[in-house]
Amino acid sequence: MSNHSYEPESFAFTPEYLEKAKAFIAKYPAGRQQSAVMPLLDLAQRQEGWLSRAAMEVIAEMLDMAPIRVEEVATFYTMYNRKPVGKFHVQVCTNLPCMLRGSDDVVAAAKAALGVEFGDMTADGKFTLSEVECLGACVNAPMMQINDDYYEDLTAETTKAVLEALKRGETPKPGPQNGRQFSCPAGGPTSLTELKFEGGKA
Repeated sequence: MSNHSYEPESFAFTPEYLEKAKAFIAKYPAGRQQSAVMPLLDLAQRQEGWLSRAAMEVIAEMLDMAPIRVEEVATFYTMYNRKPVGKFHVQVCTNLPCMLRGSDDVVAAAKAALGVEFGDMTADGKFTLSEVECLGACVNAPMMQINDDYYEDLTAETTKAVLEALKRGETPKPGPQNGRQFSCPAGGPTSLTELKFEGGKA
């Protein structure tokens, strides 16, 4: 067992999550059940809020894997939490596209609003702030992920507004925070049939 004080002695899936785990394993042919490692890690994290060593050992046994192989997967991806996190896990992307679009301002606003640095949890256990690599929403940079939701096209002001809303118990609307429709260009969606070229034809 790890010497970290927050590591539990044991882990077991609840009946609900165990059924989901079995369903994922059943999707793969005999001998290929290790392919279910990522969804099982996700299930364990959704149940507990983070991934303990005990949870990874249970998953390793279920999938007939060496525990170190499960841990290698869990530590490779930033979406898996290897220590307890707050009710709201605020993950700010600082990769190149977001940085070029102003993620430094988003980071500063998040730190100021929460009063913590990257890797820390607020005293009330409500928020954890993390720095992450690309989350795949570069067209709407800068952005942050809070639990399962993306908040995009952020500024310092909208970052603060989202976090303050969560503090008040509200649920801010995910997606672009500047009025953009999904990832459409400024002015909204268009199609080639709407464009007029020389001669009046699209």
